Amino acid sequence: MPLSNYLDTFPVLGERIFLHPSCQIIGDVKLGDDSSIWCNTVLRGDVNRIVIGRGSNIQDLTMGHVSHKSADKPEGSPLIVGDYVTIGHSAILHGCTIGNECMIGMGSIIMDDAVVSDHVMIGAGSLVSPGKVLESGMLYMGRPAKAVRALTQEEIAYLKYSAEHYMRVKDNYLQGK
Repeated sequence: MPLSNYLDTFPVLGERIFLHPSCQIIGDVKLGDDSSIWCNTVLRGDVNRIVIGRGSNIQDLTMGHVSHKSADKPEGSPLIVGDYVTIGHSAILHGCTIGNECMIGMGSIIMDDAVVSDHVMIGAGSLVSPGKVLESGMLYMGRPAKAVRALTQEEIAYLKYSAEHYMRVKDNYLQGK
């Protein structure tokens, strides 16, 4: 298994999760039920915690890391990903919070203390600046990411559908199909 401790912390795994053999899950990482971590993804919870919610998928080549706790910032910057979130290929998530039913586009970067509210779609290659708060129900794009428009009801429904699709794919892998 691609799991490693860091000092006295070891990843905690939910039920029915899929970890591709090439991923690396290190230290204080908690994976929710039905989550999936794909090829060559790294979640490094060494100096703070990482929490991945239920039914979320972290796709190939994604890097998830954190910022340490300090006197100036006692909580540091953990990485928190909500439920039914799709993180596209090659994203970088660093010490940020992502709400429920979001889609983070391929190659996007989300920096420390940024907050992505529930039901947000971030276009491929976008950069969410440190500390930025993204409003629920919106599409964000660009470097730096800016609100482009409100999501339609169909797009909001698609956010959960995308995560549920990845749950079916990970179940196929778990069943050896």
